[in-house]
Amino acid sequence: MKSAHDHSHCHATGEALVAQAQKALVEAGEQWTDMRKDVFVELARHERPASAYLIADNLAQARGKRVAANSVYRILDLFVATNLAIKIESSNAYLANAHPGESHDCIYLVCDECGEAAHVDDKTISEKLRTLAASNAFQAQRPVLEIRGLCGQCAA
Repeated sequence: MKSAHDHSHCHATGEALVAQAQKALVEAGEQWTDMRKDVFVELARHERPASAYLIADNLAQARGKRVAANSVYRILDLFVATNLAIKIESSNAYLANAHPGESHDCIYLVCDECGEAAHVDDKTISEKLRTLAASNAFQAQRPVLEIRGLCGQCAA
């Protein structure tokens, strides 16, 4: 796994993103099952954070049979642990990682009106957060910073 900020800012989409996710999950020692693929594809099609319930409902409609939200939660937790997805903690929702398998700190600007979560990278802020944690004898595993407010469209 690559270190924080050691990634390209060219975001894969569509089948390329799914292929990267599959590769990253297998390299992490996990299986890429049909259900995991379906959950990732469904998650990746959302531009805004999606809940496990929304993903389960959409998969149930597509498959023509019930999909349990707790099964989707387990898969999403695995995706977060393997850097295929990022959890927006404040809304208990998820986004597909545009850099599957690559570890980097997440800074999100979350709109309280429309729910959009814009991802921004700032190496200086990330390093300060990690330094702050280390100075308090704490090893940061997955720093996530969320800034709540209104996006440009909603604030206008």
